[in-house]
Amino acid sequence: MFLTISTTGDARSPATDLGFLLHKHPERAQRFATSYGDAHVFYPEASPARCTAALLLDVDPVSLVRRGRGKGRGGAPDTALAQYVNDRPYAASSLLAVALRTVFATAMKGRCDAKPELPLRDLPLRVEVPALPARGGPALVRRLLEPLGWSVEADALPLDGQFPEWGDSHYVRLVLTGELRLSDALRHLYVLLPVLDDAKHYWVAPDEVDKLLQAGEGWLPGHPEQTLITRRYLTRRRTLTRDAMERLELARLAEADDSEAEELDNAVDEDADTEEKPVPLAVRRREAILRVLNGQGARRVLDLGCGQGQLVGALLKESRFTEVVGVDVSVRALNEAARRLRLERMPERQAARVKLTQGSLAYSDVRLKGYDAAVLCEVVEHVDPSRLPALEHAVFGTAAPASVVVTTPNVEYNVRWESLPAGRSRHPDHRFEWDREQFRAWADSVAGRYGYGVEYVPVGDDDPEVGPPTQMAVFRTGPAAEPATRRTEDEQGDRR
Repeated sequence: MFLTISTTGDARSPATDLGFLLHKHPERAQRFATSYGDAHVFYPEASPARCTAALLLDVDPVSLVRRGRGKGRGGAPDTALAQYVNDRPYAASSLLAVALRTVFATAMKGRCDAKPELPLRDLPLRVEVPALPARGGPALVRRLLEPLGWSVEADALPLDGQFPEWGDSHYVRLVLTGELRLSDALRHLYVLLPVLDDAKHYWVAPDEVDKLLQAGEGWLPGHPEQTLITRRYLTRRRTLTRDAMERLELARLAEADDSEAEELDNAVDEDADTEEKPVPLAVRRREAILRVLNGQGARRVLDLGCGQGQLVGALLKESRFTEVVGVDVSVRALNEAARRLRLERMPERQAARVKLTQGSLAYSDVRLKGYDAAVLCEVVEHVDPSRLPALEHAVFGTAAPASVVVTTPNVEYNVRWESLPAGRSRHPDHRFEWDREQFRAWADSVAGRYGYGVEYVPVGDDDPEVGPPTQMAVFRTGPAAEPATRRTEDEQGDRR
């Protein structure tokens, strides 16, 4: 099995940076042992103008038979001869996908410690696979890969060049070109190679669902062939497919609903002056957070659940914040945040003030200790209620910043949005939405258990009947915080 990945460059951005991204030096040929044979990585060419990395998987048919326990395609028993005489040593399949994940694991995660800015760049890539089983033919290859931004050449290979009348085989020669991040390209190949082959040559366990969702993050939920990809990847196992489809649907709704959530944030009350351009609620929320942090004199700030980095960007615009750390569980969101913030182009002094790090708020993280303030902006409602105690301990118990700012939707205000159907949450990923009494009960309980005082600040127009669209709790351990909060309330009153 053979696959090559090529890119081009220049003196300022040499193509040999591909070696940094793949964590494989162009001047060395390397061998890696896998369960099905040896994987070899080498570079047929490596210059500043053009660099090509090749992955060759030398399949051991005896090991393949032993691991498969005599099972063939789809789990059916093979004949004795077919176990040893087949296309596995020559045609790309799920075995090559496993080799990609084994050999290029760090590159697939989008990590490069030597040059952290590289994984964020779109590179001019060319991927070639000389022989790829494609059950569905070239048309299916294009249906699967073109929606991902690839230009696709999929030429059917003849059964026998000497006898053209025999027609084409189900194999294609595949060439992909496009400008993509290398990590995205590797994740596309990892999922779609076995999908096109329509077979896996190892036992498909429940953890394959997690692997599919991790590799498909950011592209699979909205793919037009999502159902086919999921069914084939999970070898048509109904329970696993159903689980994966439900989780993908949630992810798709979350992404698709971002635009609707933004529309809600931009909504105004019926009595607002329609000639005056309204300030979006998301902007007002960030402004309220900044006023509180400024009033407290915070300098080192955590943005927990930072998403795509909107609040991080707002914090960086104010020089008083000397260190801003964005934390999110989603690597894709962090990559998008880095792109939006233009980290790779940011001046060195400015870049030294910001750090984006992957982490789950359900687990204690000693890296987050010692900060002046932490912000949970529209985060808690995305956490399952059963996991809230873990988040509370991680933030208020372990990290224990001097102050914590929490914002969350006020469910009572939902009736003011005509575009929001009755009984529907503002976002499909919300596990709950609290009314004002529930929010205060939760915040008072957390403050009492972890030794904080807490005050409440309305964000947005404070409706006399249903309250504000966003509710904010300001937790703090030290004295003299009340004036800052009072100032925030006064300023909001002025805006009204």
